[in-house]
Amino acid sequence: MSISSENPVSAEQVFAALVALGAAPVADPELRPEGPSEEDRLQLLGSLLAKTELEITAATRPADEDMEDIFDAVIGWQEQVGSDPGLAHNVLVNRLERSAMQVSESDAEEPPPGREASFAAVMAAVFALTAQLHVERGDVPGTRQALGGVEEAVIDVMQGVHSLRIAIGDVPEREE
Repeated sequence: MSISSENPVSAEQVFAALVALGAAPVADPELRPEGPSEEDRLQLLGSLLAKTELEITAATRPADEDMEDIFDAVIGWQEQVGSDPGLAHNVLVNRLERSAMQVSESDAEEPPPGREASFAAVMAAVFALTAQLHVERGDVPGTRQALGGVEEAVIDVMQGVHSLRIAIGDVPEREE
């Protein structure tokens, strides 16, 4: 399994793609007089990923409609990733971890229960995928550790859901 390609895309190439899409970030000319550098590569890739996700979102159905139109995007994704299940796993887990970080972003000292539950649900998926990978590799201790993560995350999901039910008056708050 190879995660990096033989010829990784350079920061300059990513920036050129962003320019072509009309989504190039504006760099401070004093900090970057020569334009983007290789140090900017991951941030530029993140910008390109966001632009791609925004384009897919604009081109596909709202969340409550039929999923038929999303299949073309999934097929394109699968063509790029290829048939290596380990690579597909790593890409999926990486995407889920980014989603978990994004959903947990909050200015509040303690995130609202819906965000906490959402974060935990995404992490439950990460741990479940990881548990499956460990099972396929015959790694029982790794499987057990990942399953423990799934269980903890599911508990956090249920606690967040319960807190939301309390917030809307479905469940009375318990007195200590």
